[in-house]
Amino acid sequence: MNVQPIKQRFSIIGTSPGLDRAIEIAAQVAPTDLSVLIQGESGSGKEVLPQIVHAYSARKHGPYIAVNCGAIPEGTIDSELFGHEKGSFTGAHEARKGYFEVANGGTIFLDEVGELPLTTQVRLLRVLETGEFIRVGSSKAQKTNVRVVAATNVNMLQAIQRGTFREDLYYRLNTVPIHVPPLRERKEDIHLLFGYFAQEAATRYKAPPLTLTDEALGLLKGYRWPGNVRQLRNIVEQMSVIEQTREIDGNTLRQYLPEETSALVPVSGGAPALGLDSISERELIYKFLFDMKNDLSALKEQVRTLLAGQPLGAQPVPPAYREEIFIPPATTPGTVSIRMPGEVDASEDIDHTEVEESLSLEEKEKEMIRKALAKHRNKRKNAAQELGISERTLYRKIKEYGIP
Repeated sequence: MNVQPIKQRFSIIGTSPGLDRAIEIAAQVAPTDLSVLIQGESGSGKEVLPQIVHAYSARKHGPYIAVNCGAIPEGTIDSELFGHEKGSFTGAHEARKGYFEVANGGTIFLDEVGELPLTTQVRLLRVLETGEFIRVGSSKAQKTNVRVVAATNVNMLQAIQRGTFREDLYYRLNTVPIHVPPLRERKEDIHLLFGYFAQEAATRYKAPPLTLTDEALGLLKGYRWPGNVRQLRNIVEQMSVIEQTREIDGNTLRQYLPEETSALVPVSGGAPALGLDSISERELIYKFLFDMKNDLSALKEQVRTLLAGQPLGAQPVPPAYREEIFIPPATTPGTVSIRMPGEVDASEDIDHTEVEESLSLEEKEKEMIRKALAKHRNKRKNAAQELGISERTLYRKIKEYGIP
């Protein structure tokens, strides 16, 4: 199938086989009414494929509605998608149609579908299976004829294992899967995209377009691009405005590329660092804390048993006779002191302050959220990006923990 006319119509830049395959599948499945699930990293350009599906379908003259599920608060997303009746909740002064009702006869694109709450997932599954939905505050089922195209940047199988996404809904959405390759797998397209964005910026800012030296081009191709096409575009626009010279060399380009620790791999030469594609850094921290807490709990039980003169595996000592394990003074690094109730160490001050073990995941998560908000001056969007979660999830966490 020739995908070049589709690329020209939708201004798609690139010649990589993975990109061509994604476009080809979208065009082939368009005449059917099958549900489509588009998976790919954030910023890789997933939003153009639903437009292709709609434009080459029998629904092309019907409405096309794109909904970012991650940007709608959890308390109002059901109303946004399915509508509500007058007086169904505080502020519902009149009845309102939802997106599924408005998009009747057309296509609805659910971006970041992995962020949907479980209760909304149940409603969505019913629409997909029966074509019926119920407005919030109503008991009357209504019919709709909508083609659903969904997209996500999360690993759906991991979300199913964590219990945050319904398995039946996943298989219903994933009738036809389409994978959009990340920019690091489209190295042959990087130069083309740079030229396109440079020309676009030159037209916008009325300046000559940027060009690259061979060294700078090598840096672009060796960089991991965690933000994909969106990140490349932002960097080109920054350089178009800031740089006086129009030829970008390696030294200039390095000033605009994040540190290697942010990119996860070196931007040039050397052995690649570990890429955390399937497991986020935050999940690794949580796992480490869980393991450390379990190890400490097991160690404490063994010490208690030994002090009570019981063999390992016996019943623990009653709480009234349990010893305390505390962090020793800095003068004796590498040692652990064990003290029975009422026992005083002569080498330490009577008015000492004991440090209790605090490995609560909730406390750690609160601390991370507070630090991210403080770092970005309470801008939730930037803080959510720092934490690797959606803005809606961050808003829910702030409300749940009562963070001011």
